[in-house]
Amino acid sequence: MFTGLVEAKGRLREVRKIGGAARLRLEAPFAGELARGESVAVSGVCLTVSDSDGETFWADAVERTVSLTTLGRLVRGGEVNLERALRSGDRIGGHMVTGHIDGVATVERVERTVNGRDVTFRLPPELLRHVAPRGALAVDGVSLTVAEVRGRSVKVSLIPETLESTVAGLYRPGMEVNIETDLVAKYREASATGEGSVEGRNGGITLDRLRELGFTE
Repeated sequence: MFTGLVEAKGRLREVRKIGGAARLRLEAPFAGELARGESVAVSGVCLTVSDSDGETFWADAVERTVSLTTLGRLVRGGEVNLERALRSGDRIGGHMVTGHIDGVATVERVERTVNGRDVTFRLPPELLRHVAPRGALAVDGVSLTVAEVRGRSVKVSLIPETLESTVAGLYRPGMEVNIETDLVAKYREASATGEGSVEGRNGGITLDRLRELGFTE
């Protein structure tokens, strides 16, 4: 699990394509502290450290990860957001983030504000049911609050600290970003519909089902 609070910006030093999969070598200020098997969110994508030295670490991205995220479009020298996995006892200053990307969005607009920028993303239709104004959204692994939703367009406001300490300062119209929607919203939907459960396969939660469970008369 992660919090969406980026620890540092890293840089892709090398990429080795293995069929549809990829092996990435990433520069990170904390590379020397990483242990083999540790999890690191790379622009929001949870990857496992396979090797590390004082300046860089290696991680493998399977074919599905490469195809469903922006990792497959990274170029050598490109910057990424980095966050190590949450440890027991750590403060959660952002929101609970799994590192499992739900889809890729496109930057629509970047507008300067008095003390930052407003950025509007165009999301895939299937993600919108988990997005609401003032709800949580992770963009390239950054914990953000949704300011506005209009159709498929989702606006967030970025403060100077976020623009400086993450790759958000590089956003321009047409760029693609990794999106992870709110974990709580997904669990609420699964609970309400019974998705993946015996109840879900039998039609979800209905008035009759609630009666059977003793919630209504």
